[in-house]
Amino acid sequence: MRPFRFIHTGDIHLDSPLKGLSGQQGAAAERIRTATRVAFDNLVSQAVEDEVDFVVIAGDLYDGDWRDYQTGLFFAKQMGRLAQADIPVFVLHGNHDAESQITRRLTLPTNVSVFSARKAETFQLQHLNVAVHGQSFRQRDVTENLVPAYPPPIAGCFNIGVLHTGLGGMHGHANYAPCAIEDLLNKGYDYWALGHVHQATVLHEHPHVVFCGNLQGRHIRECGPKGASLVLVEDGQVEQISPLHVDCVRWIHLPVPVDQCSTSADAIDLVRRAIAATVEREAEGRLLACRIELTGRTGLHGELLASTEHLLAEVRAAALGLGEEIAWIERLVIATSSPEGTASRKDALGDLQRIMESAGGDAELQARLALDLGDLIRKLPHDVRTESDDAVLKAAIEGNVAGSITHAGAYLSARLAAEKA
Repeated sequence: MRPFRFIHTGDIHLDSPLKGLSGQQGAAAERIRTATRVAFDNLVSQAVEDEVDFVVIAGDLYDGDWRDYQTGLFFAKQMGRLAQADIPVFVLHGNHDAESQITRRLTLPTNVSVFSARKAETFQLQHLNVAVHGQSFRQRDVTENLVPAYPPPIAGCFNIGVLHTGLGGMHGHANYAPCAIEDLLNKGYDYWALGHVHQATVLHEHPHVVFCGNLQGRHIRECGPKGASLVLVEDGQVEQISPLHVDCVRWIHLPVPVDQCSTSADAIDLVRRAIAATVEREAEGRLLACRIELTGRTGLHGELLASTEHLLAEVRAAALGLGEEIAWIERLVIATSSPEGTASRKDALGDLQRIMESAGGDAELQARLALDLGDLIRKLPHDVRTESDDAVLKAAIEGNVAGSITHAGAYLSARLAAEKA
């Protein structure tokens, strides 16, 4: 058996809408909108350049039904590039591009083989002594274990199993086509090319059980380098698995401690320097999509909460100052706290802060909050009314109940956003 190399990819989600782009314009936003296509184009270019022997796509090539035929035409064009280079492609459909999900179809070049959704089947590459086994999803919610029905390994071949699976619900993913790793190990295959989990992971070696991860990060919960796996096989054994980082936009969560800042201008300068350092360290020439989170106990806490919109504009200006397609700010989260620890106080001021921090965006709750604020403000001693420097509390003390509710809402939105991320 001669040495060969193949690319294991999946979770491409072609033309998936990336999150955080509402109302965003400019070259960086447009680059993010087309990121899944650019990443796939990069992968095909890498396959041609490296002269790989074949490509395996382990599900979720598409993100769902096409809005029009342009998504399918783009994929057909890329497959044509691989056909010209004599590179076969084996495609398995997962939950997002299941047979029932995709209503439009296009005839693909002859180098592309698509696994049936009716039953597991095998494709062979005789000149390489390779057998590729798999079964596509018929509908989105596949709840049975598909592995037992996969064909037995073919003697004398390097056997690859292709499967889209949650493998017990790894990393919080829906547990489609559930199975245990023992099911895979006992099948007798040499390599399991898995899809669905978006974090690249080698779960077992000899036989290899591998999630390749998704090709392009699409939101802040998919941070860091993204791509596919390049697998080298020698003497019928996996010799090496190398990451192919083909993403064109790289997402990052960037906490910035502002404890030592005395003004909001200091905080902005600190953010600017943090973005520049991160671009140099982690972007590797890609657009860096950042969520900035201001952290720490600071006397600026109230001021930061009260001027979130202005701060976001300043942070985005700082990113643009590095170049139009260097860094893009997805969101600014104010996760600071007041050094005084107002909410821990046992007096009326502490009660006021606790009520404000427990408020949400619910109109009825806000109405109750306004009444509570009125009662509490009347209890505050004169020195507190005149000397408080907390912007959120000051708004309430000065009678601006609507303003205090707005600030409380901004505070809670930032907290909830940080928790959900």
